[in-house]
Amino acid sequence: MEALTQRTEFLRESLEKSKILTETMVAKLGSFDSRLSALDSAMRPIQARTHAVRTAHENIDKTLRSADVILSQFDKTHEAEKIIMRGPNEDLKGYLEAVDKLRSVARFFSSNKSYKSSDLSNVNSLLAKAISKMENEFQRQITSRSKAVDPDKLFDCLPSSLRPSSESPSHPSETGKNLTNGNLSEKQEVAVYTPPTLIDPRFVPLLSKLAQQLVQAGHHAQCLKLYRDARASALEMSLKNLGVEKLSKEEVQKMQWESLEAKIGNWIHFMRIAVKLLFAAERQLCNKIFEGVDSLKDECFAEVTSNSLSVLLSFGEAVAKSKRSPEKLFVLLDMYEIMRELQPDIEVIFEGKACREMQESALTLAKRLAQTAQETFTDFEEAVEKDATKTTVADGTVHPLTSYVINYVKFLFDYQSTLKQLFQEFGTSGDESNSQLATVTMRIMQALQTNLDAKSKQYKDQALTYLFLMNNIHYMVRSVRRSEAKDLLGDDWIQRHRRIVQQNANQYRRVAWAKVLQCISAQGLTSSGGTGVGESGSGGASRALIKDRFRSFNIQIEELYQRQCQWTVPDPELRESLRLAVAEVLLPAYRSFIKRFGPLVENSKNPQKYIKYTAEDLEKMLGEFFEGKAAVEVRR
Repeated sequence: MEALTQRTEFLRESLEKSKILTETMVAKLGSFDSRLSALDSAMRPIQARTHAVRTAHENIDKTLRSADVILSQFDKTHEAEKIIMRGPNEDLKGYLEAVDKLRSVARFFSSNKSYKSSDLSNVNSLLAKAISKMENEFQRQITSRSKAVDPDKLFDCLPSSLRPSSESPSHPSETGKNLTNGNLSEKQEVAVYTPPTLIDPRFVPLLSKLAQQLVQAGHHAQCLKLYRDARASALEMSLKNLGVEKLSKEEVQKMQWESLEAKIGNWIHFMRIAVKLLFAAERQLCNKIFEGVDSLKDECFAEVTSNSLSVLLSFGEAVAKSKRSPEKLFVLLDMYEIMRELQPDIEVIFEGKACREMQESALTLAKRLAQTAQETFTDFEEAVEKDATKTTVADGTVHPLTSYVINYVKFLFDYQSTLKQLFQEFGTSGDESNSQLATVTMRIMQALQTNLDAKSKQYKDQALTYLFLMNNIHYMVRSVRRSEAKDLLGDDWIQRHRRIVQQNANQYRRVAWAKVLQCISAQGLTSSGGTGVGESGSGGASRALIKDRFRSFNIQIEELYQRQCQWTVPDPELRESLRLAVAEVLLPAYRSFIKRFGPLVENSKNPQKYIKYTAEDLEKMLGEFFEGKAAVEVRR
């Protein structure tokens, strides 16, 4: 217990000491707080002054920075003004950069309303002067660099097969036909068109920059007008130098066919050059100069090319609307061909809303040419059937109408692919177009045959009627067999008409030689029971009657010789075949007649008066038939 008491007393003393120490510490800390408060009160004015100084410095720095920015804008304006006042002639690139600087200054003052409006007004005034000078420079540059393209340079841009040369066909459209008929796909592989360079590529970027500056300044209309005036004038002059003429519908209709045909041939050549070279080059140039300004790009191109395309298409329209005639069919097909050939190019080059009307005009012309060509087909068929030419071919040879129509049909087959396309324009399918071409051809041939039948009736000599029909139908058959028409018309048509040729040949032989053969026939000369040869002749034949037969034979063979040597069978094989057919009947009959009845005449006075010709003489005479000679005398 004592120990516990002692410990308790010790603890009590310790706590008392701790209390005294705590109170002493609290008293000291309280004095520190009082001192800190006093110090804080003393420092507060100093802190306020320091903050004010710091804020003032920040404001000064900000003001200085703003001043620097403003001063830099004025410096930019001053620098740009010096360049702008000198104009763009000396340094166009530097001038354009100065305008860009000036435009950025204008944007700066526009976006900061706190600056004086006079500052912005001064900049805008200077910018307006810059734009005006730039507009003048754009006009000067685009005008001075827009020159007509020399025709020789254009010809160099064509594929080699289309370039004029001493060996080239005189008709300009003929070279074009090589690419539009038959081996088109094969030719296209080498038909490379290289549009000419209209403006030196070194100057195109600067022109583009000028155009963009004008557009940014809101001068769309002025830019378009300046570009159109310069480029349209150069394009029209290029076409004029090439030979393109502006002809009215009335002028085209009054033109003689030979002149019109030549102009159509040239037009086909001009269309190809215009679309594939000049218009393509104008589109490329327009795209580069107005890059990024699509609406103006299409509109400018349309404005530049509109008049030139209109001049070209108006000539085609005038031809399509002119009076139809058979000879125009092939030039119409040539024109239709070139429009179909160029259609894909036109769709690409004249793309965009601004060019839509021009694209449609080209398509309309192609359809109108197709329609006129089809109507000309019908006209031709009717003209052939109703051809009322009274002129006959005196020698029975091939009539000019026949050769004209056959050549016409043969030319049609040079246009097979075009005709199929033409028929498809009016809803005919690919397979049906072949059939339609065959039908049209057969109708034309039938119309010709009908007309030939009518013309053959003009001959007074029926033998010449059959010779005429034989010659003309044979010419038709031979021409078909040697042309592509053979596959279209078929073997049945050929065999049928060959039989007609043979029938007319047989009819000629029957009509022309019936009387001659009757003279050397034993019919009517012998009695049924006659056997001996005496005064009365062989088999009871009268010598006088025999003489009369020989006399009639001689007269008729001489008349036939004189007349039919002037007739013509132009085909050598047919001519020889016809002579042989006559000889096979005439010569055996004549030899037989002489052998049987000749002795009666030979024993009489002047026998050569009656037996004037030997079989060999007749054979030689037949060898001169159908040569189309002038009037001849009988040769012994």
